[in-house]
Amino acid sequence: MSATEVQTKQTAPAKTAKVDMKLEVVSIPVSDSDRAVKFYSSLGWRQDVTPPGSGVVQFTPPGSSCSVQWGAGPGPTTAAPGSARGLWLIVSDLQAALDKLASVGVTADKVFHFGPKGIEHGIDPAHNTYSSFASFRDPDGNQWLFQEITSRLPGRLDPGSTTFADAAELAIAMRRAEAAHGEHEKRTGVRDADWSDWYAEYMVAEQTGAKLPE
Repeated sequence: MSATEVQTKQTAPAKTAKVDMKLEVVSIPVSDSDRAVKFYSSLGWRQDVTPPGSGVVQFTPPGSSCSVQWGAGPGPTTAAPGSARGLWLIVSDLQAALDKLASVGVTADKVFHFGPKGIEHGIDPAHNTYSSFASFRDPDGNQWLFQEITSRLPGRLDPGSTTFADAAELAIAMRRAEAAHGEHEKRTGVRDADWSDWYAEYMVAEQTGAKLPE
């Protein structure tokens, strides 16, 4: 073995295994913990169990793998209460999300979508994915932003991890699959006896950003 070969082997970067890094918690600044607990509970968010005496309060939005937290703990935010921005909540039906807010007395700051002329008022009439938004605030003024996503861009999700937050979201996905399947049968001119398989393929492809069945 030459000296050059020895040096190459010694300096070659070591191969490392893939390490999953899952975003678990985002800290938000609140001034009144009890008031914040009442607000996020009213939205239907789950209050998680935290270590006794830790001073940590944690809530998780329905269907989310990431939680929000305030109080003490290893990573409290030092930001001023109400200063949080850029907190995105992805929903499959923006109108249903707005109805939920209204049912607990919360009014959205702004509802808008990206249209042919740029930003336009209201929800996109065609419900194009990634196009419609609505913002609202908690009692401190921390701002949240709903975004309506009905199908993902390619590669955004692992097909093996396709999930639906609840029965309502699943029902909405099934209705979209039903409408698309109707168009499929019109194109083929044949009744599809295996419609359930087509629905399943469509719903997984829609959520993960894969090519939709035709």
